[in-house]
Amino acid sequence: MDKIYIICVDDQQEVLNALEQDLALFDEKFNVEVCDTAQEAMDLMEDLEGKGHFIALMITDQVMPGMSGVELLREVESDQRFTATMKMLLTGQATHQDTIEAINLGGIDQYLAKPWIKDELHECVQKLLTHYFFKKGIDYKSYQDNLDQELIYKYLRNETF
Repeated sequence: MDKIYIICVDDQQEVLNALEQDLALFDEKFNVEVCDTAQEAMDLMEDLEGKGHFIALMITDQVMPGMSGVELLREVESDQRFTATMKMLLTGQATHQDTIEAINLGGIDQYLAKPWIKDELHECVQKLLTHYFFKKGIDYKSYQDNLDQELIYKYLRNETF
């Protein structure tokens, strides 16, 4: 089976380390990759997609050198190969305007403020991964332990979101 990835982007190594640690419970079924620049994340996505892997979720900071999180999300949103990829802005420094742009132009699915609460991060990631599986039509059963059970039930009952 193709691999399913969660990509985390932040220019601060300690934040990436904390994200990796907090997302470790997803390691059994998902590959968590970290990038310290938006360009590195875009290159990684290109490489993974070229190998037939799935990028289920991108979690990015806003304030980074070179390209901001909103600019990165806008690039991902406009790339037809990643239309199902779920996007989370995880930041402590986004302005009101940044947040509006992330929603309107970057198509973010979730906003989470730093410092985050581990359980809240887990809940958000589970929901976003569940949405991804159903958007892509991927059989979720072997991943079920890492997905949002209530949301799976709603999808199976064809309830509107």
